[in-house]
Amino acid sequence: MDVAIDLLERGDRDAVTTRAVAGAAGLQPPALYRLFGDKEGLLDAVAEYGFTRFLAAKQQIDPAPQGPIKELRVGWDIAVEFGLVNPALYTLMYGEPTRSTTVFRIGLELLMDRIRRLAAAGLLRVEEGLAAQIIHATAPGAVLTWLSLPEPQRDPALLVALRESMITAVTTQEPAVQEQGPAGAARALRAALPGQSTLSHAEQQLLTEWLGRLSA
Repeated sequence: MDVAIDLLERGDRDAVTTRAVAGAAGLQPPALYRLFGDKEGLLDAVAEYGFTRFLAAKQQIDPAPQGPIKELRVGWDIAVEFGLVNPALYTLMYGEPTRSTTVFRIGLELLMDRIRRLAAAGLLRVEEGLAAQIIHATAPGAVLTWLSLPEPQRDPALLVALRESMITAVTTQEPAVQEQGPAGAARALRAALPGQSTLSHAEQQLLTEWLGRLSA
């Protein structure tokens, strides 16, 4: 995998052939064919290896001392930095969506855990699934846009602006509910129920009962 990534970063996608990787790794080409089948299988394995390295970097974030919004910023910065340090690998990982892997899905689950911490703190502005899509879109978008620009035009302010736009889109500066946990959220929602028109009278009565139990 290291040899394949080195060829990818020094050359391009076309430089990663089973023959070239086998030669650089000191193996016979049939050994790679047995492991990966063909070049596309090799590139799939390289992408998965890249996601494994990326996920290891993301998992090093300590959520406790910094709060969920700062944690989101740090995670976004780590994702972008990984892409800038490994441009060809990152382009393979995110420029070809068909190479999504189990490790990639684990990364999304990790992101959803962080989004739920934002929601539990009353700091999430949009629905959890939409928040995940916005966050997931902005980091690869920032990296791929940066890499597409000529070096003299690469302004770090672009990355900061995109990150802060993402933060503004998915979070609120003040928690919607001051009290942590379900009781405070239940009391806030129960207080807002009389002004809504989405639920039927029976549904509103049932929800009011449930929220009363949670808020007790």
